[in-house]
Amino acid sequence: MEKLIKQIFIFVLLSILLFEAKAQQLPQYSQYLINEYVLNPAIGGTKAYYETKSNHRFQWVGITDAPRTFILSMHGPLKAENMGVGGYLFTDVTGPTSRVGAYGSYAYHVQLNETMKLSMGLFGGIVQYNIDGSKITLVDKTDPLGSMGIESVIIPDAGFGLYWYTEDYYLGASVPQLLQNKLKLSDTTNLTGKLNSHYYVMGGYKFKIGTDFEIEPSFLMKMVIPVPMQFDISSKVIYQKMVWVGASYRTFDSMSALIGYSFEEKILFGYSFDFTLSDLKNYNSGTHEVMLGLRFASSKKKKIEKKEEGLFE
Repeated sequence: MEKLIKQIFIFVLLSILLFEAKAQQLPQYSQYLINEYVLNPAIGGTKAYYETKSNHRFQWVGITDAPRTFILSMHGPLKAENMGVGGYLFTDVTGPTSRVGAYGSYAYHVQLNETMKLSMGLFGGIVQYNIDGSKITLVDKTDPLGSMGIESVIIPDAGFGLYWYTEDYYLGASVPQLLQNKLKLSDTTNLTGKLNSHYYVMGGYKFKIGTDFEIEPSFLMKMVIPVPMQFDISSKVIYQKMVWVGASYRTFDSMSALIGYSFEEKILFGYSFDFTLSDLKNYNSGTHEVMLGLRFASSKKKKIEKKEEGLFE
């Protein structure tokens, strides 16, 4: 009987996890304008510097066991002009379920003309899915489920991306979870799920307004079959490459307000607040997300700077 109850318990939690996962198997965050690399490995190395960024997202504040996401990424160019490497870690916790992942990426950049490049990127890594039975509150304290431990599985993952860019505009596409591996959380049941491939398309344009301002409208399309497409339509205004404010609309979900500051283009801080537009708006007080970033000059950039200063022959 205890084994049967455990199988039913695993079935229910797995169904919830995979139902949620159809729409969002991958972490969602509002500041994709600031840390787009985690969506597309081809972006790795597109800048002349290394940068590391962390995103902390607290979703639907006020709802018990609401999603909490942490992402830490780093990427930059190799000495060769046409290659970039990077990687990122993430944790995504929703109540008794959690996902932890680690990825590495490689990108190759092709010069199409004097101003335009095309980057092709691959990433690979592992993801661990967990269900923690100890975090389930039971009415009957003698219920055998109360002693249930952690059900866990580790699976490999990979993805691919393209990124076409200049200094003023960009267009990219990526496909995470390309392998579509099966997910089985317990040896006591034959129930399995699948990590569905996601499809991302993003683009944007940077308009220069005089010498101090830039306006950057952008979009992000997200799709995973059979769920309808979701769009993030965003724009930010940047003053002297130091301060930015912006707004974003996510279809079927929320509106976001964004603000950020860059100290000498080396230390970055960003904050966003999501106003829920769905039926959940009556049960939460919004979503908070904080981004912190650091930029490091690559050896190639340092060499160029020294040459310009007459310090390098």
